[in-house]
Amino acid sequence: MSGGVDSSVAAALLKEQGYDVVGVTMNLYSLPKDYCRSENLKSCCGWKATEDAHQVALSLGISHYVVDFRKHFEKSVITDFCEEYAQGRTPNPCIRCNQHIKFDVLLKKMRALDADYLATGHHARIEYDEQNTRYILKKGKDREKDQSYFLYPLTQKQLSRTLMPVGDFTKDDVRKKAKAFGLPVAERPESQEICFVPDNDYAGFLQSRIPEVFHPGPVVDSENRTLAQHKGILHYTIGQRRGMGISAPHPLYVLSILGDKNTIVVGSEKELYGKTLLASELNMISLEKITKPLKIRARIRYKHKEAEALVTPLDSDKVRVEFERSQRAITPGQSVVFYDGDTVVGGGIIDKTC
Repeated sequence: MSGGVDSSVAAALLKEQGYDVVGVTMNLYSLPKDYCRSENLKSCCGWKATEDAHQVALSLGISHYVVDFRKHFEKSVITDFCEEYAQGRTPNPCIRCNQHIKFDVLLKKMRALDADYLATGHHARIEYDEQNTRYILKKGKDREKDQSYFLYPLTQKQLSRTLMPVGDFTKDDVRKKAKAFGLPVAERPESQEICFVPDNDYAGFLQSRIPEVFHPGPVVDSENRTLAQHKGILHYTIGQRRGMGISAPHPLYVLSILGDKNTIVVGSEKELYGKTLLASELNMISLEKITKPLKIRARIRYKHKEAEALVTPLDSDKVRVEFERSQRAITPGQSVVFYDGDTVVGGGIIDKTC
């Protein structure tokens, strides 16, 4: 229970259905005291979120516990976040948190306490495919709030022990149900920030963690001509246009970030587009593995529009993804997720474009 409306309604729905429900809130990171008590906090971490979750548990008449996973989160999520940025990649910590904390450490903790299932407030759906004897992950009913992209690393074992009660409802339906249940968080704003980065100040957070990476280097064009000096690669992301301080006859965008050379490569918007990427660290859901080229629809970031593509296996843990049409700003470190209609086929981490 994050203290938000989705997980709160999930708890209420399960209790209504006759489950023996216990509320659990994860303590993942220590935000500044004043910040995490703010009524305007858009992060799911902090004292305010925990207090909200506790109030919901009281209103539902269920037990509520707080588990301290700060050491696990530091090791599995924050350290990886910093290491990826230091290499010029752009990670997705929410996916990594789901993979290593929520559906691993927390699920194991709950199983040790004799819980049969871990339930969350994700806008996604889990079904069992009798024909293929596999659990499948599907998009949530509310396409605008669908969170299946963040859940592609879930294994068959994890899916078999997970419930997502709000996946069959729109966000408006969820808020209506929260009011009907009399939950005190019915109007609570959504979490929109990375929970451990206050005010989305990535550069400030990273500089406090890995200051050694913040040193100047060259900004070059695609022909390796030096155009300017940057103030540290962690200030830049692929597709970025502003903040380079370069006078040019046409707009310049970040095309790539060479972490090993401390170099930013810039070029025209046209140069941002590419058709092919390589991905690794695969997890397949609707099928055990990809053994031959497979036509799917792929999403290269959360808000990216799915596009037709061909996925070709290269070895047991790598694939080549070739899009029918060029895609803008394919970014190493982000996840590419494969879909067949509403069903998540699987996904992996983008290594590079080619």
